Amino acid sequence: MRRPVGKTSAPLYSYFALVADDPSVQVVSQAQTWYLKDILKNTQWKDVPLLSAAAPFKAGGRNGADYYTDVPVGDIAIKNVADLYLYPNTVRAVEITGAQVKEWLEMSAGIFNRIEPGKTDQALINTDFPSYNFDVIDGVTYRIDLSQPPKYDAKGGLANAGSNRIVDLMFDGKPIDPAGKFVVATNNYRAGGGGNFPDINASRIIYEAPDTNRDVIVRYIVSEGTINPSADGNWSFAPLPGTSVVFETGARAKDFIGEVKSLKIEPAGEGEAGFAKYRILL
Repeated sequence: MRRPVGKTSAPLYSYFALVADDPSVQVVSQAQTWYLKDILKNTQWKDVPLLSAAAPFKAGGRNGADYYTDVPVGDIAIKNVADLYLYPNTVRAVEITGAQVKEWLEMSAGIFNRIEPGKTDQALINTDFPSYNFDVIDGVTYRIDLSQPPKYDAKGGLANAGSNRIVDLMFDGKPIDPAGKFVVATNNYRAGGGGNFPDINASRIIYEAPDTNRDVIVRYIVSEGTINPSADGNWSFAPLPGTSVVFETGARAKDFIGEVKSLKIEPAGEGEAGFAKYRILL
């Protein structure tokens, strides 16, 4: 478990995984994309755009203020990969449309409370929404409009049919084609309907891998030798002038605050039970 399988040129941490594109989620998507691109290259899906969905597993919450991924620059051992990917899931690929990509992200965005423009220090995170259902989809860019109510509730029920939190959803620099076809790398839990994401179920699966997501990450790191998991900032919050939100994270988040480039973020005092509080200026 302690034997190095490769190195990382950037720290892997999840302190800001619920509020900004994140290196611990990024490396999972990089590995899933690397793995499936090779598998699909001689199939009917070789020319279908490949996206990747991944979620933060260790993101504090009820598990406490120390429940975060934190791997320093340098050697990565198998135990670090187990810390990155907690569950024994196996890789799946699903084929969906651009419209379904948007609904997938609308469901994910349910982790955020509705924010009233012009008000300060509103609570950002809906603590009843599990972080493992906060999928970030790599390969597209998008913004989340927090002034809109969640379209789906935490259990996947349609809560506000007319709501559109996902804005500026782009693929390859252009607005995504709602009718376009996409392959999304994910895991067996999500592809099988776990989390009740709209239209995501076993009928969409085009490939069932024999390998676990954790093994794929190990193989990716071995293949690369040294990985650079720096987040690419493919998602962010839509601006809401004069508005701020607060959230809690681990105390060691202060060591990484300077690396979060996509947010105006500042310390906002101590939280409860060892957590630290931060403010985001939207």
